[in-house]
Amino acid sequence: MAGQAAAKGQSVTSRALNILGAFDAGNVKLTLSQIARRSGTPVATCHRLLGELLEWGAVAKRGNNYYVGHRLWTLGLLAPVEKDLKTIAGPYMQDVLFATRQVVNLFVLEGQQALLIERFAGTAVGKPVAQVGERLPLHVSAAGKIILGYAPAEVRAKAFANLGRRTPYTVIEPGKLHRQVQEARDNGYATTREEHALGTSGLAVPVLNSKGQLMAALGVVFIGPMREPERIIPALQVAAAAVGREVGGLTGLAG
Repeated sequence: MAGQAAAKGQSVTSRALNILGAFDAGNVKLTLSQIARRSGTPVATCHRLLGELLEWGAVAKRGNNYYVGHRLWTLGLLAPVEKDLKTIAGPYMQDVLFATRQVVNLFVLEGQQALLIERFAGTAVGKPVAQVGERLPLHVSAAGKIILGYAPAEVRAKAFANLGRRTPYTVIEPGKLHRQVQEARDNGYATTREEHALGTSGLAVPVLNSKGQLMAALGVVFIGPMREPERIIPALQVAAAAVGREVGGLTGLAG
């Protein structure tokens, strides 16, 4: 009944978008009933719309499970933030991977979260903690703290109002987080230790365009304790500066 009530008055487009919105990094495969519940759509309507989305290629189906379709992923790659930044940053991220032997990530601000749009990892650096397309709360990662340092006031306010724990070491004290964000802005880099996932630490720097606006946060993730930050910070900063020069005057993502 709740799903039916929620669905009343919605357009077909909004219902289809709600269905696609049921998927996220923690729910990459869902059954019909799960999608209906998560999207607030009546099961019969959900089944009909999934059939149309399946035919178009927005979703795929294996057995009883639905997945995001390749056509939707292909469309996502056409977005400027994906196409331009990933194309420009890719070679420099490979350089950082070669120099540091650590997982290299590129995050941008999307709404109130840090979106991972690219990642490079070699065979000797351990299993990546986050996957491309995953969204993280801004306060739990080094890249997120960099983004917070440049984000509009309303984004910072909402982030500080929703400080949840991912691990026992996640910083959820507003005063402490504020100091860390300010230090990240002042020093040009941010660090975390076991705040997103136990047994990991992170280091990130800003990617700024020619106007000094934040385009992205470039970082590395260590499996285990942070090693040789005094060597890795300059490597990240050189790569970030090179990316920033190439993006030139493209509009900053975080103000």
